Amino acid sequence: MTIKLEVSEIQMDKIGLKVGLEIHQQLGTGKKLFCNCSAIESTEYPLRFTRKLRIARSELGELDPSALFETSKQKTILYYANPESSCLVEQDEEPPHDVSLDAKETSLIIASALKTDVFSEVYVMRKLVIDGSNTSGFQRTMLVGLGGSLEVDGKNIGVQSICLEEDAAKLLNDLPDLREYTLDRLGIPLVEIALEPVSGTPQEIKKIALTMGRMLRATKRVQRGLGSIRQDVNVSIEGGGVVEVKGVQKLDQLEKVVEYEAKRQHGLKIIQEKLKKIDADRIAKEMDVKDVTEAFRNCQSKTIQKALANGAIVKAIKVKKFAGMFGFEPYPGIRLGKQLGELVRFFGLGGVFHSDELPNYGIEETEIQQVKKILDVQQNDGFLILAGESWKLDVVIESIIKRIEDAKIGVPAETRVATLTGETVYLRPRPGASRMYPETDIPPIIVSKNEIEEAKKKVPKSWEESLLEIQKQYDLNPQLALQIFDSEYLDLFELICKDKRISPNFASSVLCGTITNLERRGLNSELLKKDDISKAFEFLADGKIAKESLEMIFESVMNGKASSIEDAIEKNAINTVDDSELNSILDRLVSSNIKVIEEQGARAIGPLMGLAMKDLRGKVDGQKINQLLESKIKSKMNTDSK
Repeated sequence: MTIKLEVSEIQMDKIGLKVGLEIHQQLGTGKKLFCNCSAIESTEYPLRFTRKLRIARSELGELDPSALFETSKQKTILYYANPESSCLVEQDEEPPHDVSLDAKETSLIIASALKTDVFSEVYVMRKLVIDGSNTSGFQRTMLVGLGGSLEVDGKNIGVQSICLEEDAAKLLNDLPDLREYTLDRLGIPLVEIALEPVSGTPQEIKKIALTMGRMLRATKRVQRGLGSIRQDVNVSIEGGGVVEVKGVQKLDQLEKVVEYEAKRQHGLKIIQEKLKKIDADRIAKEMDVKDVTEAFRNCQSKTIQKALANGAIVKAIKVKKFAGMFGFEPYPGIRLGKQLGELVRFFGLGGVFHSDELPNYGIEETEIQQVKKILDVQQNDGFLILAGESWKLDVVIESIIKRIEDAKIGVPAETRVATLTGETVYLRPRPGASRMYPETDIPPIIVSKNEIEEAKKKVPKSWEESLLEIQKQYDLNPQLALQIFDSEYLDLFELICKDKRISPNFASSVLCGTITNLERRGLNSELLKKDDISKAFEFLADGKIAKESLEMIFESVMNGKASSIEDAIEKNAINTVDDSELNSILDRLVSSNIKVIEEQGARAIGPLMGLAMKDLRGKVDGQKINQLLESKIKSKMNTDSK
């Protein structure tokens, strides 16, 4: 049973909302940070190897909580590698090489643009990463400088720090006992810019991220495209812990994440206040956790039956005075039962059933009564049921008990991950200070005064000035110029427009309009490589295809029906029609529709144009067809009137 509490729309300025952004931007060096491998995405992976990462104590003998959490999952990590995009450095079979000078220079330019105080000596640190995204179990990172500011709508947003670090491996698959990564992305240089926490609405936070992204793009030294820039978002409300949300790649997603986290955290504060009144006892594991496997042998729940078939057991947890609390919902979708479900699923279990939602999901009243009897559940008590391997349940139950205790103090500090819909789900605890330790394989990196001075000279014009230049150079209206500047296609747009036969207005509308519309229809833009787009525009400039055919070609590639531009042209039977053939086709069309022309006169252009495009779409420019057809209709009308 879900108990809903009527709460008016949340007021962001009344809950003490603060948001700090960490922007991670890949640099456009073309090479990796600590080796000479190319920063490209491979299509084949001839090399495969597995690792089993384990936790180690810090120099002070401490264990990092986030690493301890990941280790408890006991997953095997499978890596896919290609020598064209990775080497022994990425495989952790060879020490790192010297740091990329291009990456170092770019980080200094970005730091200078933000007026950051750069250190004269930069030390490489190891940041413990135990989820498998680094083969070594750590990420190399360098603190380049502290301080600075970013101007957004006349306000200065403080910069906390700028780091130069290596990107992580790309996750392919995450199964209960196995994770799969490719090494293409591992080691690509990126800058991490941490901004000071600010108070503001989700829309204002989005504007800050947008301005930072534009400033970085103005340098023309960073990668563009989905995945090349990511935001980690630190969100907190008054009296709550800081929650770090990872994996925010789109600005619209960022706005939704901030709004969702504000509601989730405020909802948890409301739950905390209710728990204070209840004054529930702490769960005693020895007394309140019982094996209830026998009660579920004939259960109709598919989740439980699947677990039992794999040799699992079922355990139940009694939570005193918790009746109604698991389903209590201060805001739609915000409830403690959902938070516990997220936690359990990250251990690879199917989920957790709580007393407020039962009977349901195949669990019937007979099983509920048996559980209540075994646990000695009283009228005001609640309980949880979960199934899994015995060793794993022990770890999960400890985490559940801690999470319920955390609910009594409000919003726990934790790390969450953003979903595509803008919600967040539990990922792991926040890391501790023992996560960072010095890199022993790389000496300190010296930053000379001359390097800093040279970097200051290379600070680009503001993004507003860069935008104005694009607008003037290519004769674009302000809206189209901004769209192409913000898109991942600016470099490609400038390359295409070097061919004077291509209209910049047409090129920008295709890149920012046609391709975007195909994405909105659910087609995969990752299948359409920039080389494919460039080749299609070359064919257009050479007269091999018509403007109208571009959408058909891109659609075929993006829906996976064609593997290349040439393949798309062939499968769509796209070929150009010369002027002589075009005139013959239109003459026949006019002759066979004399009656329509007699009845509708000049308005016959509409139906005849529709008939013409059935055969000529993608083969001839539509405007050219329209002009010729209109001329032929008028000529026919003039001839008939004589």
